[in-house]
Amino acid sequence: MRIGILGSGDVGRTLAAGLHATGHEVTVGSRTPAAADLVAWCERTGVTAALPAETAAAAEVVVLATAWNGVPDAIALAGPERLAGKVLIDVTNPLRFTDRLELAVGHDDSGGEQVQRLAPGAMVVKAFNTVGFELMVQPALADGPGTMFIAGDDERARAVTTVLARQLGWAVHDCGGLRAARLTEPLAMLWIEHALRTGVRSHAFRVIGVEAEG
Repeated sequence: MRIGILGSGDVGRTLAAGLHATGHEVTVGSRTPAAADLVAWCERTGVTAALPAETAAAAEVVVLATAWNGVPDAIALAGPERLAGKVLIDVTNPLRFTDRLELAVGHDDSGGEQVQRLAPGAMVVKAFNTVGFELMVQPALADGPGTMFIAGDDERARAVTTVLARQLGWAVHDCGGLRAARLTEPLAMLWIEHALRTGVRSHAFRVIGVEAEG
């Protein structure tokens, strides 16, 4: 599968390398694809780099892996028209910094739903936002795999995302429509609060008592 990653930070590179290792053709979209550190990283991993528009145009599945404040620009540079009809996996969380780290969106909206409005023709699925980048790929967790929560309005897009999450070592809990991002984004804040309080980033959530899709 041809997968484009919008974002070349820790999250984007982790998912890109992990998906490439499972056999996918992966390109990272960056404003500066010729930057020396990105070129060196691509040589080490086998992932390629290109401009966001080129990345989106060539991809079958696109992963949005930028900071929240970079989301509008990332989608604009990729081109909403190039995302139309494609699965767009939204890994972002709508975080803002005041006197503390908090969610900027909640209750009656979500970051995932805002991404959908920015890319109205895409099939947006919220996923990979409830864990730090260190555990996104083949996490070594006690007692088996953690649970990856996914939410999206298109059933086929959720199915594609489920396959990718399983390939990266996760059990999957399908939360249904994209409105459920209003629940998974606060769950991400719970993960973040624990990490900030303890300095530990090796934790993940697991659904128990029901049969998750492993």
